[in-house]
Amino acid sequence: MTIGLRIDVDTLRGTKVGVPNLCRLLARYSIPASFFFSVGPDNMGRHLKRLLRPGFLIKMLRTRAASLYGWDILLMGIFRPGPVIGEKAAAEIHSAARDGHEIGLHAWDHYAWQAHIDKLGREELRRCLQQAFDLLTQIIGRPPVCSAAPAWKCNKLVLEEKLRFPFSYNSDCRGKTIFYPLVGGEPLSQPQIPVTLPTYDEVVGRKGVLPEDYNEHLLSLLKPDALNVLTIHAEVEGIFCLGMFEDFIRLAKAGSISLVPLGALLDDRPSIGRAAIVPGPVVGREGWVSHQAQRQPV
Repeated sequence: MTIGLRIDVDTLRGTKVGVPNLCRLLARYSIPASFFFSVGPDNMGRHLKRLLRPGFLIKMLRTRAASLYGWDILLMGIFRPGPVIGEKAAAEIHSAARDGHEIGLHAWDHYAWQAHIDKLGREELRRCLQQAFDLLTQIIGRPPVCSAAPAWKCNKLVLEEKLRFPFSYNSDCRGKTIFYPLVGGEPLSQPQIPVTLPTYDEVVGRKGVLPEDYNEHLLSLLKPDALNVLTIHAEVEGIFCLGMFEDFIRLAKAGSISLVPLGALLDDRPSIGRAAIVPGPVVGREGWVSHQAQRQPV
């Protein structure tokens, strides 16, 4: 059984601290992964205004966010513009590429994308993608080979604008199978590799699942004959939950489960279906995310 390992890097602290931690851990077990980097301003603290929404407040309390993320992440960008991650942590990003990991684009400003994607016009969206692509290319010395939309928030404009870039695939939604996204009834040329498994913050504290239960719960969701894609975060599994993630790796290896970059999931795949991408809820997460539509036209 195989798990595609997607690592989202959203913040300066996650890049400076979580990425080196994860690179050392993955090297210890000879595991390559897909890192998706946010490289623009770290304004993640601005999400605190969402505390006025009951769903977000419950999630923050359920996951003990102050302990999980740290106050430097929770307050970043509130009192002054956030630092540009790609300028402050270029060495850490370059090191992940040098270690042989698959490098993808996540965002320019993760907060702005997550909070305002519905309001971004084509030109502004194009500028955000181009800024991030150019800086990430400069840092690693080659174009990123893939991309993943922050918080799984994607729409028609996002899919169309990503065609301007040399991405071999995108991972912009939740779903069950690799597919070509449909826009206006026509399939686009860049396949989607959706995330199939829940994240730590979606599960812990719900239905009696405690942090110490998370690994076993995650393993119970794996499907031997289906697509398995896991997202971890440099800010969570790379720092506060690093030991927990190493335990997961050990359990996976003991069960003959391989962890691979998402791009490897495209190898030897005889056929890829087609599906629309639609908004919808995810249990344990506030707001909407993009989903692979259930019906997949051929």
